Amino acid sequence: MTDQPLRIDIVSDIVCPWCIVGYRQLKQALDATGTAYDLHWHPFELNPGMGAEGQNMTEHIAEKYGSTKAESNANRDRLTALGRDLDFTFAFTDDSRMHNTFNAHQLIHWADTVDRGHDLKQALFTAHFTDGRDLSDPEVLVQIASETGFDAAEARAVLDDQRYAADVRQAEQFWTRQGISGVPAVIFNQRHLVTGAQGVDNYTSILTQLTDAATAAAR
Repeated sequence: MTDQPLRIDIVSDIVCPWCIVGYRQLKQALDATGTAYDLHWHPFELNPGMGAEGQNMTEHIAEKYGSTKAESNANRDRLTALGRDLDFTFAFTDDSRMHNTFNAHQLIHWADTVDRGHDLKQALFTAHFTDGRDLSDPEVLVQIASETGFDAAEARAVLDDQRYAADVRQAEQFWTRQGISGVPAVIFNQRHLVTGAQGVDNYTSILTQLTDAATAAAR
């Protein structure tokens, strides 16, 4: 057995449904195996060029991936069922929209300076997928930050002066240079990359292999 916690880096976007599914699956595996871990979230924008008005989600998926409405609906049904098993509510509607997330990533970066980036990240996932809130609206972001226990005036100032814009861009570019082109991307111990939502069983197997390898190396 090793006392060194497993470092986990997750590159993701808040409007990526598979990112929250993958995280919840991983969390179940971590809990089931009793793995000690050190988790770090990193920014990725699925739609960096999207305007403030956003876009209808079904239209966006059709344009970006060529999916038919039937395929899009089937994917939503699958995600909704997966979310239910993971205690997360996907509340898709015909009016669900995709939004630009650059400001949201800046707020997460700010929250991370006081070790609470994870809390805000989870709140933003819920705000987008469960509550259908507009994550490109600065006032909505400030409200979510306030509801998560942050000072609203400070959150607003962070967005007004864009003090973390360069940091977020730099982080996004770093992961792009590492070859990350899709999310979720999970990196274990800064060496082992796993992409996509793998499922609880697969994550459990990965964690067991990593733990066994670390234990053998520590002998």
